[in-house]
This record gives sequence, C-alpha cells and structure tokens, in this order.
Amino acid sequence: MAVGALAVSTGVLATADQETPRPQIATEPVVRGDLEETTSASGTLRYAGSRTVQAGLSGTVTELPAPGAVVAPGGRLYTIDDTPVFLLPGGLPAWREFASGMDEGADVKQLEQALSDLGFFTDEPDEEFRWATVEAIMDWQESAGLERTGTLPFGSIVFTAGDLRIGTMTANVGDQVAVGAELFPVSDTTQVVEVNLNLSDQQLAVLDTSVVVRLPGGGETSGKIVSVGTPTETDGATGQAVTVIPVVIALDDPESAAAFQEASVTVDIPSQRRDDVLSTPVGALLALTPDQFGVEVMDPDRTTRQVPVETGLFAGGRVEISGEGITEGTEVVVPER
Repeated sequence: MAVGALAVSTGVLATADQETPRPQIATEPVVRGDLEETTSASGTLRYAGSRTVQAGLSGTVTELPAPGAVVAPGGRLYTIDDTPVFLLPGGLPAWREFASGMDEGADVKQLEQALSDLGFFTDEPDEEFRWATVEAIMDWQESAGLERTGTLPFGSIVFTAGDLRIGTMTANVGDQVAVGAELFPVSDTTQVVEVNLNLSDQQLAVLDTSVVVRLPGGGETSGKIVSVGTPTETDGATGQAVTVIPVVIALDDPESAAAFQEASVTVDIPSQRRDDVLSTPVGALLALTPDQFGVEVMDPDRTTRQVPVETGLFAGGRVEISGEGITEGTEVVVPER
C-alpha cells in the first residue's frame, strides 16, 4: 500500500509511486556570428569649430545677436556705431577693403563667388575687381538696407564657411570697443565628440572607425572617427602631464544629441574583432581544471555532460569557444537569471 507523503516544495500531495519533477535547467544555444571587443573612453559632446568673433570696427556696440541663435551667410552678425557687419560665404578671412582699383587676389574671387551664391553676381568669378563686382556689391547693399557705395570697408564683412551658432556674449550693447576686441564666441552648428585617447590606446585611433557614443540618461548613438591629431601633452587627473591622442567623432544621427548643448559621454571603440565564430555567454564557462575550461552541454534527452572547450575572444558578455561536438545550436547550461 502506498504511503502518502507531503511534497513541501510544491505544496501538493504526492505518492511514492509518482516521480518527483526534475528542476528546470536554463540553457542557451551556441551562436555563430561576429564578436567584437570594445575599449571605453571618456569624451565631450560639443559644437564643432569653436572660435571667438572679434570686432572689425571700433566704436560703440549697438547690436548683438541672441545667444544660441544661428546666423547664416548673408545675415547680420553685429553692429557698431549703427554700422552692421554681415556674414558672407567663404573660407578665406577678409584682410583688406574691397574697392575699385584694388589689386587682384583670391579674396576678390571669393567675394564674387559669395555674391554669386547670394544671387547678385552673374559673371564667372575671377580675381579681378571690376565694374561687375561693384554692381553686385551695390545690389547686395541695397537688399541689406545699406547705402549703395560699391565698396566694402575692411571690417564690414566676415567670411564663414557655413552657418554660425552664437555662444554667450563677452561684450554688451553699449560697450566701447577697439578693433580686435572679443565680442562673443561662435561655433559650427554640428555637434562632435572630442576624445583624448591614452597613448597606450593609440592603435584604436583609426579614421572612419565606427563607434558607439553613450549619452547622458542612458541613450546611445553611433558615430565615426573623422579626425586623429598628433600626440599632445595635457594635464592628467593627478595634475601631472600626460600624452594623449586627440580624436574627433562625427555623429551619424546629429538629431540624437540635439537635446544637449555640451555633455560628458562615453565612447566605445572597437579594439578586437572575430568574424563568424561560435560563442556562448561567459557565465556558461566552467573551470574543469586549473588549466581547462568547459561547458555543460544538454543533450536532446535532457541529460547533461561536461565538454572541454578552447576559449578565444571575450566581448560583450560572450566568449568565443570551440571543442569536440560544439556546433551552432548546441544547448549549454547557463546560470538562471
């Protein structure tokens, strides 16, 4: 006669004739794919191309742009003694007055190209300042509400390669300034991540390398290394000079970081990669001997056995493995979460 017994673990009655349920064992299949190890580095997300706008004229500051505003080529940048200074498209700095009788030069061609881009110069831009240049300047001056003089005094225009984002004001409306006085900082409108890599990690500083940028709040986005500088000395955390490799990263999706003016970020840079390998979670590894790793394989009949394996790359919580009978899809025992 069977004797009843209380199965405490389940809270139900079981008889001696019934088989006690076997505990569940967590498994995961061995996966084939690419495995990549990364090195993390601290960086700063900020707008690229930071520089300071200096007064091109002397006098009283009568108008300044709003911090955070974006000024495009053709727009008004600031005003001194009620004389506005405008942005024009171009990469060569203005260094002299533009007027009839001036010598030929690359700056003249740049001015004509700028006026052409704005729709005022219709000839082919060249290095000669001629009547067509004067007419284009006058037409542009009229459109900007200026007197049609056909000349551009030195300091009245600033060339820029693109839109400028305005920073916090250094000067104030009403200040008396001399030529060269600092007015306000500007930057490009594109954000980048700047990283100083340790000299020991210089092999990671490779142009066009794809990286992951971890943003404040848990978000992340992808990017690419677009600039690698020369070794530079800087102050380390302890105040001692250290040598670093300056690296600049462009974001693949600039909108992903639009909420941040400037922020500390973490950049994951690939350091090792293995293509088309078998891997399993690191937690599945067993120390069979002091010199031998293994995994516990579960066969189709739900029995388990320990199998020695060779390990390769550890990355992202997984480990590359190989061994007799280890194939894609092999079920290995893993710690329960």
